[in-house]
Amino acid sequence: MSVPTKNAIEKIHEFQRFGSILGLERMTELLELLGNPEKELKIIHVAGTNGKGSVCRYIYSVLEAQGYKAGLYTSPFLEQFNERVEFDGNYITDDELDRLTDTVLEAVKIIKKRGHQSPTEFEVITAIAFMYFKEKNCDYVVLEVGLGGTGDSTNVCREPLMTVITSISMDHMDRLGGTIEQIAGEKAGIIKEGCPVVTGAKDIRALRVIREKAQKKGSMLFETEGIPLTVTEEGPEGSTFDAVIQGVDFSDVKISMGGRHQVENAVVALCALSIMEERGDVKISRENLYRGMAEALQPGRFELISQPDEKPVVIIDGAHNSDGAEALAKTIESNYGGSRVLMVTGMLEDKDVDSILAGFVKITKDFITTEPDNPRKLKAESLARRLEDLGGECIVVPDIERACRMAEERKEGYDVVVYAGSLYLIGKVRSLLKK
Repeated sequence: MSVPTKNAIEKIHEFQRFGSILGLERMTELLELLGNPEKELKIIHVAGTNGKGSVCRYIYSVLEAQGYKAGLYTSPFLEQFNERVEFDGNYITDDELDRLTDTVLEAVKIIKKRGHQSPTEFEVITAIAFMYFKEKNCDYVVLEVGLGGTGDSTNVCREPLMTVITSISMDHMDRLGGTIEQIAGEKAGIIKEGCPVVTGAKDIRALRVIREKAQKKGSMLFETEGIPLTVTEEGPEGSTFDAVIQGVDFSDVKISMGGRHQVENAVVALCALSIMEERGDVKISRENLYRGMAEALQPGRFELISQPDEKPVVIIDGAHNSDGAEALAKTIESNYGGSRVLMVTGMLEDKDVDSILAGFVKITKDFITTEPDNPRKLKAESLARRLEDLGGECIVVPDIERACRMAEERKEGYDVVVYAGSLYLIGKVRSLLKK
């Protein structure tokens, strides 16, 4: 009787047992054995606490609109693993993933035979992505940092075309440090010698660290905080704004992601693209720039799931840290202020839960608490107790599918139903609601 062959994702997940260990030694050795595919790629490297996924999506969408062969590497995925590696508007196929996984794992065997430490799961996935993008002969790769910056496996790219650092706030303190300065230092670790840097950071403590690192590296630094910006239209399905970047007027720019924070993310992306064009790294027509910005959509970030005329409005949002929760609260207030809101939420226990909940209770006092499908999940009962301490009223439904059904049964009493919290929760909810 033959033993079933494991698929690529099962093989990759076996590396979970090595945990998430920052540092570039393992990744450097792995890529050397694979021929250093990353050295043949033109990379736009993006780090930050919040907004980096959306900024990546804006840049990628514009490059695609211009007709470039663009790659996008992001994490985590929402519904299917293949989302993490995208090229020309399509996810890596199962066959491509199987083949490249086997190639990378052959190199891992050599590392183990040498008696060296095994690469982690994220390092294996990153190596697969680099191999894939080289194979596809990408014109550009938009590369999102996984965790931090300095020791993240994506930081093996030594000569990116552009470095972007989005907002900086408290998250992953156990890994990156307990102060804004320490976290900013980790994020600024992606700044390379002479490579221009764009940052959307606002916190002056973070900006000081980024400025110092850019100066040390001889890198031009562009801060978007002071850019003249006027939002002319704002709604749950996007905004229109005017901005002046490097003396160039960008009027009537439309985006399709809701929330003022997405306008700020769009400006960061516009700034990065403008500087790349000024340096001769890309050529983008005004028409394609605007089209790419308008077409960019980031699933799971203030995403409207309900139909335009459907009541109640159903929204999913991966607000998994304090700044994300605050941004969600502001976006709900500006678009649905005064509405009756029911929130379904679940989180990971290693997050700064109390800070996140402080944002959530500004939105509503009515909650259904549930649990993400993840070993690090916070028990629904514990989450409910914390919300109740803040004045919330909770129904505890640990099973996600049952929690969705409960929200469906109770929706008649509400104008808006929001599913928010861990991206592991949001991915599952998105799949269920789409059915």
